[in-house]
Amino acid sequence: MFHFRLQTLLRLRIAERDQRRAELAKALRAEEVLRAEEQRVADEQAALARHVQSLKSPGSANIDGLLQTHRYDVVLLSQRKQIASQLAQVQAESERRRLALVEADRQVRVLEKLHDRQFAAHRSQAERLEAKQFDEIALLGYVRNQEAAT
Repeated sequence: MFHFRLQTLLRLRIAERDQRRAELAKALRAEEVLRAEEQRVADEQAALARHVQSLKSPGSANIDGLLQTHRYDVVLLSQRKQIASQLAQVQAESERRRLALVEADRQVRVLEKLHDRQFAAHRSQAERLEAKQFDEIALLGYVRNQEAAT
């Protein structure tokens, strides 16, 4: 019966890899949320720009409305800058987590390869032992047949 001595370590490395995978998924979800927020603010800025065009129509210029929309546009621009900064941080964290996942996966693959090599060596040795036992059984059978014939 084959027993991989590093099985516990392999299970720990697999658990660590799964944890790294979950951490990366969280970072990617955060990135997705920030991109959606960035798109929402961009859409709001585009709608605001269309509204400004209507306020600037000849003969009915609304100065107070233009000032309010300009202030709101500054707020939206500030939000976009803040989101862009957060997005850069989240992307850096995502890359760090991606690299940690790659390393954890590499460690698991190393142990799995070691397991496979040791299992193959064990199986080969068991097959040799079994063949040796069959040879001995055949030899004993031959000797008995020879003794019975004489």
